[in-house]
Amino acid sequence: MKKIGVVIPACNEEEEIAHCLQALELARQKFYQDMPQSQTIEIQVLVVMDSCTDATAEKVNTYNVLTISCDYRCVGKTRDLGIQHLIEQGCDWICCTDADSRVHPDWFKNMLLHQPTHVICGVVEIAQWEHLSIDTRQDYLRHYQDRMGHRHIHGANLCFRASSYKVLGGFKPMPCHEDVDLVKRAEKMGLHITWSNQLRVMTSSRLISRVCEGFSQFLWSIERQNQDNKSSTKYLRKII
Repeated sequence: MKKIGVVIPACNEEEEIAHCLQALELARQKFYQDMPQSQTIEIQVLVVMDSCTDATAEKVNTYNVLTISCDYRCVGKTRDLGIQHLIEQGCDWICCTDADSRVHPDWFKNMLLHQPTHVICGVVEIAQWEHLSIDTRQDYLRHYQDRMGHRHIHGANLCFRASSYKVLGGFKPMPCHEDVDLVKRAEKMGLHITWSNQLRVMTSSRLISRVCEGFSQFLWSIERQNQDNKSSTKYLRKII
């Protein structure tokens, strides 16, 4: 690991992108402070602005990061564009996160501690629960495996060797689940995958998704089911 590249797809993320970049900078500083052997490792952050019509660009330009733009409206193509750019910049280890997510301060540190490996799949924590029902929170936490050896796959917390990415043929031009598709291909190829809950990211619990069938849609499906169940219960009480 000589140069780490972080790719962040962003589509109209003016409200969240600053928090994302601030968290990455904090993690970068902590990496160099806590890991003396990391001093020779460069970290390059790249924001890929896809079809942005808000002030995302203005927010990003206040930080020392690279930016490129596209008009794909397809997260698989957007991530791949960013990764190819970072590989051209000499990055041999690639990290993916999302504009509405905040990496843990030990994010880079734990990547180094998990070496050698081909792929690392991390976990996510929900940033806010206040707008979701108690039932939704309980259902989610029952479902989620916050432990080493979990089998969750998140584009907001996924890292891999650049060489492995090339062998796998990269992210496919998919509007969603491009992360799951990549990891499944890595499994079939027999690459070493580290399923770590030490690599942590705080992610948004918004219910309006930027992509179909994304994490926001998953949360919304749980919330909607719980609301439907409550409505049905109230109706039954009225007729009994």
